[in-house]
Amino acid sequence: MTTNIETSFPEASTTTPVLEMQGITKRFNGVPALQNVNLTIYPGEVHALMGENGAGKSTLMKILAGAYIADEGEIRINGSPVKITNPGTARQAGINLIYQELNVAPNLTVTENIFMGSELRRGQLLDRQGMEREARQVIQNLGASFAPNDVVGSLSIAEQQQVEIARALKDKSRVLVMDEPTAALSDRETQHLFEVVRKLRSDGIAIIYISHRMEEIYALADRISVIRDGQYIGSLTRDEISPQRLVQMMVGRSMQDFYEHQRQTNLGAVVLEVKNISDGRKVQPASFELHAGEILGLAGLVGAGRTELSRLIFGADPKASGEVFLDGKKLNINSPGDAIAAGIGYVPEDRKDQGLFLEMSSRKNIALNRLKQEAKAGIVNWGSVNQLAKKAVENFNIRLANLEIRAVDLSGGNQQKLLLARWLAIQPRVLMLDEPTRGVDIGAKSEIYRIISELAAQGMAILMVSSELPEIVGMSDRVIVMREGELVGELDGSPGKEITQENIMHYGTGAGEVLES
Repeated sequence: MTTNIETSFPEASTTTPVLEMQGITKRFNGVPALQNVNLTIYPGEVHALMGENGAGKSTLMKILAGAYIADEGEIRINGSPVKITNPGTARQAGINLIYQELNVAPNLTVTENIFMGSELRRGQLLDRQGMEREARQVIQNLGASFAPNDVVGSLSIAEQQQVEIARALKDKSRVLVMDEPTAALSDRETQHLFEVVRKLRSDGIAIIYISHRMEEIYALADRISVIRDGQYIGSLTRDEISPQRLVQMMVGRSMQDFYEHQRQTNLGAVVLEVKNISDGRKVQPASFELHAGEILGLAGLVGAGRTELSRLIFGADPKASGEVFLDGKKLNINSPGDAIAAGIGYVPEDRKDQGLFLEMSSRKNIALNRLKQEAKAGIVNWGSVNQLAKKAVENFNIRLANLEIRAVDLSGGNQQKLLLARWLAIQPRVLMLDEPTRGVDIGAKSEIYRIISELAAQGMAILMVSSELPEIVGMSDRVIVMREGELVGELDGSPGKEITQENIMHYGTGAGEVLES
């Protein structure tokens, strides 16, 4: 027997779950997306929901939010069964979902957004003073700095996100779902969001927090639940959380097998040589060599100049001095086109703004760098392009329904593999990767590591820029470290120069000498 959604629920306690999803099963065209999934959430906890893209997290949350209806299973609020059939009944049950793509009306005020669809009235007229008064109180409780009459379009992304949270607080949410809430936020805005999340937790609100960023999970989560391939794998409490256990649960194998690369000590011939390259501002004269079949990690703190150095080599920014040699031949690189023609590829840090053409099909994104070769008399051989794209999709395990799917409609991991496929279509001698796994889930990371290792094994020279020290340590044959625009150290695994996070940080911070293992 299911309780009517308007029924008053008993008050929650710390021992009674505020939310229980039991035996949730959902099929699409007969194919199971979720199979007998359970999720239990307590009041006043931050509960991280984790799993790689396609694991079923979004489907489960859409069922909770009323966007989908489960084929089987039951949802309980404070122990009472409820029937959630649409977003309205979800909100009435005290459940609000804040999507990664914010759902605000930019031309309306903060107050109008907070009360959108639930306006207060005095007879036939809107009670604007009453709504503004309530909105001001909610904003103050949230600790936000904007005013009720501010136009939402004039606010930052972080502030617009707070408007959505304020709307949920006005609705007296029991459960707040936050889906990748820091994806578009700066570090400072992220820290402020953490403060908001902790305040909501202290007020007794249960927060389901979805993120692929491990550092956020460690900072916020009281418990973690993992879904893999549409099935509930298990939950961990804060004191049980470790990278090893999470990786095992999410990808089904141990962390020892996570990084595919076997470190090489016998390096091949020098392919790329950079001598005294500088932009005269953020990058001081830098010199290094990159060998065939080598993965050279470029590490350093944010702002050290790693991306700027990569862009100088690629010709994306003008250099003030320096030379670049490929296979011993001096190159004249004044633009990315010159670098590409010479055999140098570059996967940028920001794939959406600098890499992909989001509204273009996956097929065209893959083939873009090869269109000139696939054309005769100005006419593109689309049959050949289709074969190229199909082969790339298979080789890189890019998950898409068909080649005409737009890049913007793919997950972060599939977007990144799409970009890798484009560059590898021209078979570069040197491939520079700037933050190759940023914004992708742990399963896609594993696949990207496999691809990078295979390319190195085939003899490609790879320069990998990364802020993730475990990634640098796990994937690099050698590591060079930048600090304040200078190359300040090299680690090659030899005695006294072991490739460890501690040694990288000693160079990156200037804290002292490297540490022997």
